[in-house]
Amino acid sequence: MTLVQGAAGSIPSPSQGVWTIGVVPLRAYALAILTGIGVALWIARRRWVERGGDADTVLEVSFWAVPFGIVGGRLYHVVSSPDAYFGRGGDPWRAFAIWEGGLGIWGAIALGGLGAWIGCRRQGVRMPPFADALAPALLVAQAIGRLGNWFNQEIFGGPTTLPWGLEIDAAHLPAGAAVGTLYHPTFLYELVWNLTAAALLVYLDRRWRLGHGRVFWLYVLLYTAGRGWIEMLRIDTAHQVLGLRLNVWTSILVGLGALVAFVVVGRRHPGRDTDLRRTPIVVQDEDAEDRSIA
Repeated sequence: MTLVQGAAGSIPSPSQGVWTIGVVPLRAYALAILTGIGVALWIARRRWVERGGDADTVLEVSFWAVPFGIVGGRLYHVVSSPDAYFGRGGDPWRAFAIWEGGLGIWGAIALGGLGAWIGCRRQGVRMPPFADALAPALLVAQAIGRLGNWFNQEIFGGPTTLPWGLEIDAAHLPAGAAVGTLYHPTFLYELVWNLTAAALLVYLDRRWRLGHGRVFWLYVLLYTAGRGWIEMLRIDTAHQVLGLRLNVWTSILVGLGALVAFVVVGRRHPGRDTDLRRTPIVVQDEDAEDRSIA
């Protein structure tokens, strides 16, 4: 892999994010997303089994959750950053070019959650314990997915003199940005934050035996706390609301909602779920049944 050359001690950026095998393009962004999904499924299966569930249930639910999540992520990105697609000089067809990057996590969680809910209902399992098993896996998937942003040289932060500053090609810099300057590697900040949060979730879950959706709400709270300050470092084009980027406000509001949900659920349902199924299975007493038949 060829890297952009720059200052000693800085982080180079890959010079390309697409390789061609015959006539088939192999895109780093897509590979990062797919790898993240694969690792997340492996982690979720292990955690679901530890909770007493069937490993195959995770795969069945993912058939609904993953496509819904990808569509939701793309929709949120296009709606929150419409100028590149519907503004002056924009190309509406690029809204379908998901391989170029651009998946909004909020849309992915919203529609992915809907898909997971449908999948859980079809499998006859309760959504809260499934979400708890999935939560750390989501953070790991998001961390791996950020490597795709590195290859695409996108969503980096402002200029920095820190030794881990990121080198960016002139072709990927926004208008007015200085060529040859190092920039905050926000992809790396979020990657490290997500992996740390995932490890913390696993520890807290085992230490306090969290259940009834509290691991998931804690995931949302930890992620939004990190996403909020990382988002404020970024210099890519974004809509502003009262002087803050839209995603900063989203992080604040969603994070507060997650905090309230975590506290309320904890008071109503302390401890871990005792039943994973939507309708508990009733096992009949065979002797009693035989007596009733006799």
